[in-house]
Amino acid sequence: MAFEDTAPQWRDRFAPTLADIEALAREAYAHLPTQFRRLTGDVVIVVADFPDEEIVEEMDLETPFDLLGLFEGRGIGEKINPATGEFPNRITLYRRAILDYWAENEETLSDIVTHVLVHEIGHHFGLSDDDMEAIEASVG
Repeated sequence: MAFEDTAPQWRDRFAPTLADIEALAREAYAHLPTQFRRLTGDVVIVVADFPDEEIVEEMDLETPFDLLGLFEGRGIGEKINPATGEFPNRITLYRRAILDYWAENEETLSDIVTHVLVHEIGHHFGLSDDDMEAIEASVG
C-alpha cells in the first residue's frame, strides 16, 4: 500500500465555522423542491455550537452531542390560527454535534447538513421518515 501525503491539504485548514455550516444549510435549502420551500414560509434557520442547557434538560439528553438539529415552533397543521406575538418557526443546526457525526461516518459534511435540515423541516410538515428520505434524495 503506497503512502499518500495528504498533509499539505490539511495543514492550514480549520474546522468548519458556524458560518460555514449555515452556508451549507442555505445551499441545501435552495436545492429543495420549490413547492416544499414555498410551504416552509418564514422558517428561520440558525446554527449554534450546542443546544442550551434548557433544551438538554427538556429533551433528557445524555450529552449536547446527542442532538444534531431541532425544530422549534408549531407544525404547519397547527398554524391555522397563529397566536398573537408568536415567533416564526425555527430550525437550529448544532455544529459541534454535526462535526462529531461527520468525523465518525463516511458521509460528506454537505450530505449530513442536508439530512439534518430536511429532517427538521419534515417536523414542520409532520412528514414520515420515508417522505423525508424522498425529499432528501431529490436534493442530491
